[in-house]
Amino acid sequence: MPQIEQQLKAIQQRIAAAASDCGRDPSEIQLLAVSKTQPLAALQAAIAAGQRQFGESYVQEAVSKLTTLHDTALQWHFIGPIQSNKTQAIAQHFNWVHSIDRLKIAQRLNQQCPNSRKLHVCIQVNTSGETSKSGVAPGDLMTLAEQIRELPNLCLRGLMTIPAKQPDRSTQRIPFRQLYELQSQLNQRGFGLDTLSMGMTHDLEAAIHEGATLVRVGTGIFGPRHQV
Repeated sequence: MPQIEQQLKAIQQRIAAAASDCGRDPSEIQLLAVSKTQPLAALQAAIAAGQRQFGESYVQEAVSKLTTLHDTALQWHFIGPIQSNKTQAIAQHFNWVHSIDRLKIAQRLNQQCPNSRKLHVCIQVNTSGETSKSGVAPGDLMTLAEQIRELPNLCLRGLMTIPAKQPDRSTQRIPFRQLYELQSQLNQRGFGLDTLSMGMTHDLEAAIHEGATLVRVGTGIFGPRHQV
């Protein structure tokens, strides 16, 4: 799959250009390859091209992939909605979880995390106010963050959002700026957060201009999703 290597390089170039436009160091911004529904061969092509961080949303599919690849150099990020009956598999197999939006899920992940390591987590914030979207309301974020901070097996690293699609750059930047400001408020309270997971194929430039440290790109690397 040579096109995956080419498309991966094109996304990396977009990240570097966006960082340069706003005076940031491109090395501050990590690329998460969203590989959900993609076949194993697509991941192997991305790995061969140097990609090491992958995002998945379907637990059974992801566990099959990561156990087959069995590569300790890879980092696996769970980025989808979390059902209570899936938390044990997520806690056992993933390095990161981006989509915590309620205390119950955080508590289950904390209880089920293997003793040998901590799970890095982000809180998903619903910056668009869409009822169809997961995420804690901005007004409830501080309370949830304080509760998660008390869970010993979770390391709260930052915030994530999936805003509604917007056609122009200036409108795209608004929810990303809101997420940056919310993280700044938490850090003023001593949280020490260092991760803003925001921006996808269509709006990564806007996210980078507003402080993204991790962009989640699927279509731009792999092409259209395969149906599960």
